[in-house]
Amino acid sequence: MVCITTDSGANIVKAASLNNWTRLQCFGHRLHLAIENAMKDPRIDRAVGLCKKLVGCFSYSWRRKRDLAEAQKELKLPEHKLKTECPTRWGSRQAMIQRVLEQLPAISHVLSSDRKARHLIPTWQDVEVLEAINNALSPLTDFTDALSGEQYVSVSSVKPVLHLFETSVVAMQEDDSDLTRSIKSKILGYLQEKYSHPNTQELLDMATSLDPRFKMEYISEDNKTTVKARLTREMTDDIPSVTQTPPSTTPPAAPMKKSRKTLGSFLKAAKGSEAPSQPEQDVASELLSYLLSSKIDSEADPLVWWKEHKGEFPKLSVLARKYLCIPATSSPSERVFSTGGNIVTCLRSSLKPQNVDRLVFLAKNL
Repeated sequence: MVCITTDSGANIVKAASLNNWTRLQCFGHRLHLAIENAMKDPRIDRAVGLCKKLVGCFSYSWRRKRDLAEAQKELKLPEHKLKTECPTRWGSRQAMIQRVLEQLPAISHVLSSDRKARHLIPTWQDVEVLEAINNALSPLTDFTDALSGEQYVSVSSVKPVLHLFETSVVAMQEDDSDLTRSIKSKILGYLQEKYSHPNTQELLDMATSLDPRFKMEYISEDNKTTVKARLTREMTDDIPSVTQTPPSTTPPAAPMKKSRKTLGSFLKAAKGSEAPSQPEQDVASELLSYLLSSKIDSEADPLVWWKEHKGEFPKLSVLARKYLCIPATSSPSERVFSTGGNIVTCLRSSLKPQNVDRLVFLAKNL
């Protein structure tokens, strides 16, 4: 198993069962692009632009900041500051919109008496658009961080998360507005398209089936037989071939004195004369035993489970190490790049490469 992280937001993976390279797209990056694609609407552009102007209006005026704090106390609102959007983090846009909606009474109270900024008060059409955006994006805020970690298995969670998106997170609700429905459908359609490649689906199916938290739960009924056959084939391929031992060139040892046979030697000889079990039967039995065993809790660590059960499932544990080590996101490598950028600055541009390597290693491991 080879995994190469690229700067385009994707991991290129060479799996043992695949005949070519598979481009596993970074989940966080794809979710960001899906949301950006869903935000392409003139009404959304106007409402988001108005929010940015509101934040700037209060950020650059200490008087308005003071008046906003007084209005929050008078209206008994949370004394929170307004947030601005960061273009590289989609969650910051939703946080900005949510904070504007939360502080809208205080904002209107302050700006209504300001003739220069009165035109920035959101209209009811703008409020409807902001509420539609917030309703569509607020359930997604936690998934980017959840699948961008580096201390736990993430590749096997992609299919369960996509299933969760389809069934609950971005599923259509009865009280959703037309704009909310449009945003949800665009996000879901984009993600389904990006993860629909056969090689990507093959890789995700293998990783999910080898995770004791999920097994075959999120694999379609039509595809379960194919996944089982692929698991069996890879388990069989991993069985070491029996090679003949070359004849020894050392001189024969002196004959030893013949000892009396014990009862245990007769039993051992009788047991060794039995027909050995076929490797294919052992593989099928191991796979069936794994699939019939109970799934572990969704909060448990699958790597710990495989470490404890590698003696019970020796061949499957090898496959689990191959597939579950793949990251579902390129965020860990991007964090290393950011750490290197913080170390190699204009004031420290003469650092030697080996010193940079050591400093980055210490920064990420201390």
